[in-house]
Amino acid sequence: MPTNITLTVNSSKQTVTTHPDRPLLDVLRETLGLTGAKYGCGEGACGACTVLVDGRPLHSCITPISQAEGKSVTTIEGLGQGDALHPVQQAFLDVEAMQCGYCVPGMILSAVALLNRTPKPSREQIVAQMNGNICRCCGYPKIVEAIERVAGSNAEVSAR
Repeated sequence: MPTNITLTVNSSKQTVTTHPDRPLLDVLRETLGLTGAKYGCGEGACGACTVLVDGRPLHSCITPISQAEGKSVTTIEGLGQGDALHPVQQAFLDVEAMQCGYCVPGMILSAVALLNRTPKPSREQIVAQMNGNICRCCGYPKIVEAIERVAGSNAEVSAR
């Protein structure tokens, strides 16, 4: 039975009426029009659907909307400030860490979560964190380079 579920998405309080078991990804894309998170495998294995929930990376394709109730959700659309890209987004552009771009929103959000938790991660920590995100174009060296670039700077990486 549909119910009202309230959550904060990209710093904006949202109330949606939907079935509590509906995937968060579907609500973000179909109800709220936020299409940055992508449907990949539908099993939480590829990371294309990664969003941040209370600052932690989460596979939104397997997360019921009810688990996000009362929480703060950040999607790729809410990461930057106005026209300014987030430092991780900028680093991905600067080092050309994308080919087709399908995985990039999830990759960036996973990287932001890591850098918020561990501002100066080792290469091993970066690889371990990013292990939950698959790039079919095999852009991993550039992705790691982008994250290392931000980690080596003094950029503020926190998400809203």
